[in-house]
Amino acid sequence: MLRQQPAARLTIRFVSGKPLPQRRSRVLNFLYRSAAYLGASIVFVGLGVVGFFAYDASTYREDLTYNDIKVSKLALSPRRGGPKNLPIAEVQIDDDDCEEMQKQKDKPKLVILGAGWGSVALLKTLVPDNFHVTLVSPSNYFLFTPMLPSATVGTLELRSLIEPIRRIVNRVRGHFIQARAENIEFSEKLVELSQKDSNGKEVRFYLPYDKLVIGVGSTTNPHGVKGLQNCHFLKDIEDAQKIHNSIITNLETACLPTTSDEERRRLLSFVVCGGGPTGVEFAAELFDLLNEDLTAHFPKIIRNEISVHLIQSRGHILNTYDEAVSKYAEGRFSRDQVGVLTNSRVKEVKTDKILFTQQDENGKIITKEIPMGFCLWSTGVSQTEFCKRASAALGTAQTNRHALETDTHLRLNGTPLGDVYAIGDCSTVQNNVADHLVTFLRSIAWEKGKDPENVHITFGEWRDVALRVRKRFPQAADHLKRLDKLFEVYDKDQSGTLEFDELRELLLQIDSKLTSLPATAQRAHQQGQYLGHKFNKMAQAAPGMSVNDVRDGDIDEAVYKAFEYHHLGSLAYIGNSAVFDLGGGWSMTGGLWAVYAWRSVYFAQSVSFRTRILLAMDWAKRALFGRDLMSW
Repeated sequence: MLRQQPAARLTIRFVSGKPLPQRRSRVLNFLYRSAAYLGASIVFVGLGVVGFFAYDASTYREDLTYNDIKVSKLALSPRRGGPKNLPIAEVQIDDDDCEEMQKQKDKPKLVILGAGWGSVALLKTLVPDNFHVTLVSPSNYFLFTPMLPSATVGTLELRSLIEPIRRIVNRVRGHFIQARAENIEFSEKLVELSQKDSNGKEVRFYLPYDKLVIGVGSTTNPHGVKGLQNCHFLKDIEDAQKIHNSIITNLETACLPTTSDEERRRLLSFVVCGGGPTGVEFAAELFDLLNEDLTAHFPKIIRNEISVHLIQSRGHILNTYDEAVSKYAEGRFSRDQVGVLTNSRVKEVKTDKILFTQQDENGKIITKEIPMGFCLWSTGVSQTEFCKRASAALGTAQTNRHALETDTHLRLNGTPLGDVYAIGDCSTVQNNVADHLVTFLRSIAWEKGKDPENVHITFGEWRDVALRVRKRFPQAADHLKRLDKLFEVYDKDQSGTLEFDELRELLLQIDSKLTSLPATAQRAHQQGQYLGHKFNKMAQAAPGMSVNDVRDGDIDEAVYKAFEYHHLGSLAYIGNSAVFDLGGGWSMTGGLWAVYAWRSVYFAQSVSFRTRILLAMDWAKRALFGRDLMSW
């Protein structure tokens, strides 16, 4: 028998011939890896710190040498003219600053009034070099208005909500003038501007334009209520600062030993007039301040005696939102002990109390009062004085007392086509479908050799009319989906055709369903983007029209479609919770997850990378250190 030989012992060696090292224990491996990760992290952070300081050092400049700058004499000493014989700023002092600016001197002059959402969207959409752009505004910054209530209570810093307007204007190599628009000379294409000089004296001058965009926004609607000088408003940075200081002053005064109990309760009574998004969000932010920060730093009696009231003239707060959203917000406020007074109208605001009327259970109107130490007035918008003057100058072409009327191409009614546009809160799109009935029928009547009022429209011709209506009035598209049903309903004599009166009644019904566009940042942003795209198209088409000597006609309609507003939903913060109205009956409500979703939406909509970083830092500071409880 063969004896089985024992298996040979194999030893694995490196190419060098040395054996592999023995495996260490798991504890030693963990320690080695941890040390390696820690060392790599220290090196990475160290390189980041060194890189930051190297970049920071590069931003300091000591070279004080400058080249000679060419400035036109007309820029330094403008000629006078116009109806009031004022200086005319035909040339800007920075027109010759660089070669790129010089190329734009002879381009069409595009003047933009206002630095709001619509104007900024227009500037960010325009292709540089197409126009000689000049933006005019009394403030030299863009304000992120949806987050303004958060700044009033110290959740966000004011500088996190603003972006220097010159940074945005520089994108299109434009010009900025800090001034206020006073009048428009439509016949001579001049805008009258005013500003204070170094001595505090008002000076006025003209700014010429080829195209003018009015985006001056709106002002607060007083609704004829007395005593609004005793209220705070929330439209700008200065308003937020005053509100913050007033809240902190009331809290500190309430802590004084010389303050009586009655006076303390009055000082700690906060009233918000208006149940729209701004009023609701401010009330929510105020409650957060009182609930989360006040108890940690102020006497407990202060928190117990604070009251917050929200007065709303309608039956629900957030009445433009879905009904489920409104009820959820009211329930949330009820749980947070924020008093919501619906179907109430403010009668007068006095220095120490508010008088308002309310309907009782029997339908009787009774007058009530609330002692108050702070009042915010947030009840809708109205026309600025500048818009009122512009509307009056255009006479019967402007019939709306609340806003400047435009056509569906956003051109100001009463002005030459393609000269003046209006966007944002200061304007409203005129949807007069029935008034344009003869225009829609003229071509059909001409083909049949009849008067438009005697034309009978077949279903095929009705489809053609509906197509024209959709193109001219995009907002009417939702009401023209079932053309066969509409034709059947309004063909009352069952003749298979629509007579002029029947068609007119149909279009009047569509007119009545078309509502005014909301005065929101979303609407202004869409209108600004629309104008930017259209102006780019017009600039591209300009050389061809010049060659063919095309100067008149509806160029806007020839190169671009009419404006169509797309509602992307509405949202509101209601105190550690948020609501979303997505339209079409869709809505969402929720707690902290909804708050983070609300923040994410506004974070994404912020105008620049700088403001996004500042917003993130402010939210982090609130979590770590609480809100700012100091007067600014």
